Amino acid sequence: MKIGLDFVSPLNLMRQRFLFASAALSPIIVLNFRKFPRDSETLRRLLVYSLINVPAWYAMLVGLVHETSGIASVLTYTQPLFVFCLAIPILKEKMTLSRILGTVVGFVGIMFLSFGGVGSFMFSAFASLLLGAFFWAAAIAYYKKYLSRTDPLIGNFTQLFIGAIIFSILGFATNDQSFPINATYFVMIVYVSVGAFSVAWTIWLTLLRSEDATVVASSSFLVPLGALLLGWVLLAEGITFQSAFGTALVLFGVYMVNLSGVRTH
Repeated sequence: MKIGLDFVSPLNLMRQRFLFASAALSPIIVLNFRKFPRDSETLRRLLVYSLINVPAWYAMLVGLVHETSGIASVLTYTQPLFVFCLAIPILKEKMTLSRILGTVVGFVGIMFLSFGGVGSFMFSAFASLLLGAFFWAAAIAYYKKYLSRTDPLIGNFTQLFIGAIIFSILGFATNDQSFPINATYFVMIVYVSVGAFSVAWTIWLTLLRSEDATVVASSSFLVPLGALLLGWVLLAEGITFQSAFGTALVLFGVYMVNLSGVRTH
């Protein structure tokens, strides 16, 4: 996403991500159209879920424009902390000591992984990224409570399709619709839309059907860990004691949260 923002605005990047991702899922939805819900209550809930996701993603990208990817990842992945707080009153999930410790330790690990980018801190970016994390957590809690029985493909396609409509309208109103003719940009947009939105987000919603929201959200702590390892393998970026220690905390935090949350199905 950081690479994409070198070419286009947050609004345009989000428009293209949602368009590409919803288009990729369209053939599957057409083949399974009979499974699409017809009752007004489910459709209303899908609409609400979609509308919660739109500001979540846009706020994250706006913050990412003005902040390093490291600090942006720290603030974005406060999402599991918000999920943990929302899941207790809304979803009635258990507040165990291992989950509390795992969430806190995992977040501390994320801070260690990305501490090096503090220098470019801006309050507006800080607020935007935290706002995005909160809306993301709210969307997770809402989906878990009201849409767990909905087919994940349908749930994901609906939020992508509605998001594509909203961002397309905004893009048309602001005349922000350019598409860079660049190989790097093309690979990036396909990866962050089809890969991250169409495929990964469907997997994410599938996991939310069977596991506690807190457990699923805690896996988000592994995203910056993946970035660290890919940077080492593909970009020859060094791994310092600080990053190694942060990695250990992340893995331990995820283990602690899952220790009391995983059920056998």
